[in-house]
Amino acid sequence: MAAAVADDRPFLDEVLRKHHFRHSEYLDVYLLPDDTPHNTVVRTVASATREFQDAGLSVAADPRIMVPPPVPTPDGVPARATQPGQSLTALTGQLHELRRAADVSEVLGEILDERHGVVLDLEEFIDTAAAWCERLGTPNGHELGLHLRNIAHHVAFLGDQLVGAQLELAVMPDATPANAPPLAEVPLPDRQEWLRVTHTARARAAVGSSPNRPASSPKHQDEAVPRPQNASASPSRTR
Repeated sequence: MAAAVADDRPFLDEVLRKHHFRHSEYLDVYLLPDDTPHNTVVRTVASATREFQDAGLSVAADPRIMVPPPVPTPDGVPARATQPGQSLTALTGQLHELRRAADVSEVLGEILDERHGVVLDLEEFIDTAAAWCERLGTPNGHELGLHLRNIAHHVAFLGDQLVGAQLELAVMPDATPANAPPLAEVPLPDRQEWLRVTHTARARAAVGSSPNRPASSPKHQDEAVPRPQNASASPSRTR
């Protein structure tokens, strides 16, 4: 990662050196150490850019900095293509601009994408951390590796639950009323609150079409989605 300045003001040198850039006399640019981790590079560039902008200076940054390096793979296994990072913060901000349930379903699909979705990335990250612990070859490492793999299973289960929610949103014709308050002014529910999910919503999501799944032919009445005899006792889940 290289940085160049338009003039030789001491302030510019001071800020870049504070963020671990070092000046190269041969190239006449500032460089970060070659072994700086990718996430550290992104944070460093963002921090230095913000400090320059706060001082009233203009900064130009290459957007390709957001493309992470490929994850190492065994010989003969193709590496997964790297994608520009889609942070949850950016996707959360996108939700504030949406009005239709189907549009929210599409955004939710981005974090569930099999190529660059954050849920799959998190599962892979935890599995890799588990393999690192098991590679220690110690009882503690093996125990922690098993614990981490169990957490990865929970992440996979969370992904399945989010797929169900995405399908429900995809078949909902609802849209936010024009007079509804801004989403930022709606208080978030208590994370310990138990949310009821009706059998009707689950059945509708199971048989309805979505942008990510082709519509299926109507089922015969005898093949309808089964319902429990006591429909009033609906299952619960936590957020």
